[in-house]
Amino acid sequence: MRTILFVVSLCFSCLASTAQHSYKDSIQSFINQYRDTHEVINRDDRKKLSFFPVNEKYRVKAKFEKTTSNSWFLMPTSGTLKKTYRLYGVLHFKIDGAPLQLNVYQSQDLLQSEKYKDYLFLPFTDSTSGYESYHGGRYLDLTFDDIQGNEVVLDFNKAYNPYCAYVTGRYNCPIPPPDNHLHIAVKAGEMSYNKE
Repeated sequence: MRTILFVVSLCFSCLASTAQHSYKDSIQSFINQYRDTHEVINRDDRKKLSFFPVNEKYRVKAKFEKTTSNSWFLMPTSGTLKKTYRLYGVLHFKIDGAPLQLNVYQSQDLLQSEKYKDYLFLPFTDSTSGYESYHGGRYLDLTFDDIQGNEVVLDFNKAYNPYCAYVTGRYNCPIPPPDNHLHIAVKAGEMSYNKE
């Protein structure tokens, strides 16, 4: 009987290890593709893009709450232009037991694009912003298909920097609204870019 329990326990342990390894592999593939296809950093400097170690605790299920207001507003950017968005919904989730929420937005410009019209925009800052990660915040992309019922899986291991993190004065990168500041350190996703 003890032998059977040991074998069953070992099998579950192996399955959990394989699943975790598989998840880390999938994030590493995402990072590799991100590096290989980066549109701003030249090929020689792409190896200088750095990321926090993959941590599955930053992959969370969020409750999606659709907003009733469809009013468009101008979101400030790092440049002179402002970009038009509307609040699409609010995401409620927990990390390490702390209740958190982020607003998710829809871009008026992307609605005109057949390729990107179902994309949603999630800009955020956290306690690493300006230290380990870019001071201007980071972004996550979502699509309508990512919303299953009233749930969305948020994976901060896929958080990336705006183009302004690499080049000054050329781009108008949306600045995450104050409501989208997380009062925790999100040690996942892309870190600050250091060309040196």
